[in-house]
Amino acid sequence: MTANLRAARIGRSRMRVVALAGLLALAACGRAPEPLAPPAGDGWREFQGSWIATGTRRTINLGADRRASVVSLSGSMVLTGSSGPGAGFRADAVALGDTATGVVGRAVWTDERGDQAWSEFRGDGTATGARISGTFVGGTGRYTGATGTYQFTWQYMLEAEDGTVQGRAVGLAGRVRLGSPPTTQGVK
Repeated sequence: MTANLRAARIGRSRMRVVALAGLLALAACGRAPEPLAPPAGDGWREFQGSWIATGTRRTINLGADRRASVVSLSGSMVLTGSSGPGAGFRADAVALGDTATGVVGRAVWTDERGDQAWSEFRGDGTATGARISGTFVGGTGRYTGATGTYQFTWQYMLEAEDGTVQGRAVGLAGRVRLGSPPTTQGVK
């Protein structure tokens, strides 16, 4: 395969992914934000959703069979569920991956109001198909004191030679319990 043909294929793949991400973002933005649904009796909110992200990956070789990478991703996330957040988010993540030990990272999910949910995550690998498990560690606004877990399988859709990556979370699901939102006190 010639370099020009490979570059043309990568360019078409990028355009398809960008177009799909744009359509998902428009669909999420076209609706008025819904208030959080009341939680189940035990306070847990179950959710499932989708996340499509683009970013960069910088890789170093640690011998012939081992690589370490720093990945930075950002994209659109839409969550649904009968008691879930029912919201669109901008999801940002940074991670350190090692082909020998897996991946460890941090994520910030920011909703349409600017409120954030923070999490830590780990995975059993660095390639497509890696299973990722996350734990909520707090947040701001309505996600203050958030606790819970989530999981998904990561799928790379584009891995370019310049370090550009695009991918998606497959089977994103979890549950979250929100802490008490901060109270505001009137001025006397």
